[in-house]
Amino acid sequence: MTQPSLAQELESALRDPDPGARQLALAQLEDLSDPELIHPLIAAVRDEDPTVRALALGHLEDLGDPRAVPAILGALEDEETHVREAAAATLREIRGSEAAPYLIDAVRHERPFVRTSAIVALRELRDPRALAHLEGALEDPVPEVRREAVLSLAYLRRPESAPALRARLRDPDAQVRQVAIGALDALRASGGAVDVLHAVDALHPPDAPALVEDFAALLSDPDWRVRVEAAIVLGRSAHGLAAPHLRSALNDGAWQVRKESALALGRLRAASAAPDLIRLLGSDLPDLRKAAAQSLGEIRAASAEAPLHGLLGDADVEVRKAASRALDAIRTGAGRHDTFARD
Repeated sequence: MTQPSLAQELESALRDPDPGARQLALAQLEDLSDPELIHPLIAAVRDEDPTVRALALGHLEDLGDPRAVPAILGALEDEETHVREAAAATLREIRGSEAAPYLIDAVRHERPFVRTSAIVALRELRDPRALAHLEGALEDPVPEVRREAVLSLAYLRRPESAPALRARLRDPDAQVRQVAIGALDALRASGGAVDVLHAVDALHPPDAPALVEDFAALLSDPDWRVRVEAAIVLGRSAHGLAAPHLRSALNDGAWQVRKESALALGRLRAASAAPDLIRLLGSDLPDLRKAAAQSLGEIRAASAEAPLHGLLGDADVEVRKAASRALDAIRTGAGRHDTFARD
């Protein structure tokens, strides 16, 4: 007489009328080497006991078998929050191109949580069939769904998504605008032919200055976090058009924006910003003094030597270090020509 398989034993245990017994059977399950375990585990996702459902989803997460996707998608609508969260976590671990059609369909589901979970899972699959559907989700009425769609497109780093991502720079939701800036920057950082300031150019007539202006316009965004993100990306742009806008942002009401604008001007080697940065050396905030000193060193601003000397006795040790490094850079870089950003 043959011994019952592990899958058969689990199936039998999950028929026990006592939910505690069913929970114990799943809690003690350690060996997931039998591929047939997928069947009793899928059935357990529909168990009347929420703990059983959550435990089953945990094992399905370990298996990562795409055959479980329909059951997991169903669990995203579970009445219990912890079961829905377990389903979302499980979905992110599913691998295999056969899962993509189910997930693509779920991007149009009536419930936002299901749409969001499917979008996150699609980002892990990197399936090219999902691209158009992720771009379509950028128009979703729910901000969270749009944010996850932007993040997924950023993760995929496909240059053809640049125009759709650029449109999200004007999204009504501040967090969507913020992640859209980062997504365009991710295209630049991918190391491909597409630069964040030329992403649109790859598909349309030259429009890099317009995209710089788009980012620059966000330096006036009502949300300071968006302004910070815009300043950071403009500093990476290597484009002289960014410098005047960043100089204006040194007067921003949020110190975080002033700091990132100062650092961005240093990265751009914006020599015309030296007087503004020198004034910033007198800030009451150590972070701003440090940022200004660092950037003046990158610019090699000889006019900053005297005020930088004054910071060598600053109360903040990081400011003193930044001033010292800046002075070294100015002395060793005397006569250096600015070949980066010209403003």
